[in-house]
Amino acid sequence: MHCPFCNHEETKVIDSRLAGEGQQIRRRRECLHCGERFTTFETAELVMPRIVKNDASREPFDESKLRNSMLKALEKRPVSSEALDAAVVHICHKLRALGEREVGSRLVGELAMEELHNLDEVAYVRFASVYRSFQDVDAFREEIERMRNRRGKTDESQLALWTGPDAGKKR
Repeated sequence: MHCPFCNHEETKVIDSRLAGEGQQIRRRRECLHCGERFTTFETAELVMPRIVKNDASREPFDESKLRNSMLKALEKRPVSSEALDAAVVHICHKLRALGEREVGSRLVGELAMEELHNLDEVAYVRFASVYRSFQDVDAFREEIERMRNRRGKTDESQLALWTGPDAGKKR
């Protein structure tokens, strides 16, 4: 680490502590040449994959772009900003876990729809209508039917978990 005062190459660490809710390390350093002290912060650099768009162009992953598109779908819906933040973090975690250098924009859109479906069904349909370019009311109707069928299957499997395989049988 170069000293910010005299640009000397050698410094020593005097103290290290966790900072930023455990996400950073704060280091107090001293220059071995001029004796000045300064603080540095160390954080892990987590590389997100590049996004391959439908036209084959590539761009860096932009978390704020994802958050803003989901926020637009959630406009005037009863979903907390903490829930939105958690959904965005979940999507970012899934993308990092893939270990790929590049992922398609369609995957990011599908992950966003999955999270929105868990947060709010109206927001999910709003997002899907833009993402899938619904052309008419029938496309909305079909998506809502798919959502209802998916919900029905989930409700049935949850009911089986709560009641067990012998539910409804007379003893």
